[in-house]
Amino acid sequence: MRWLWIDKFVEFESGKRAAAIKNLTLAEDHLHDHFPGFPVMPASLMIEGMAQTAGILVGEARDFKEKVILAKVKKAQFEGMARPGQQLRYEAKIESISDEAAMTSGTIYCDGKQMGKVELMFSHIDQNISGLNFPKENFVFTEEFKSLLSTYQLCGSKKGNNS
Repeated sequence: MRWLWIDKFVEFESGKRAAAIKNLTLAEDHLHDHFPGFPVMPASLMIEGMAQTAGILVGEARDFKEKVILAKVKKAQFEGMARPGQQLRYEAKIESISDEAAMTSGTIYCDGKQMGKVELMFSHIDQNISGLNFPKENFVFTEEFKSLLSTYQLCGSKKGNNS
């Protein structure tokens, strides 16, 4: 099972920047367990939401021809908490991209208020120097992930209103 930590893209500028949202609801099991009686979205899952937003941005920049994996969380800083009934917005920007890797920066907003900054490094594993071979199929960018982007391309970009 693969967890999706974003609901949809609301902005997407190929090779440059993207914004995605995640609506938090008590219907999600992880919120019942973290913390019982006072549910909050774990920071680690917000980092993963940013990683999915930025990772799809990096993958799309190269037409999803490479397998892109999160290599390093360079920085993650949070202020405040996100709770059920609130909406997270992940804004990711490509800082640099090469054949081997990409660096992204991102800001996380909760109900429009900035609550976090995250810097991530991604590896293009088909270009690794270790000599390891990976399966030919792209096991990172499944149709499930690509459908998030295609929904924006079909609906969001036609409206002229990206929110």
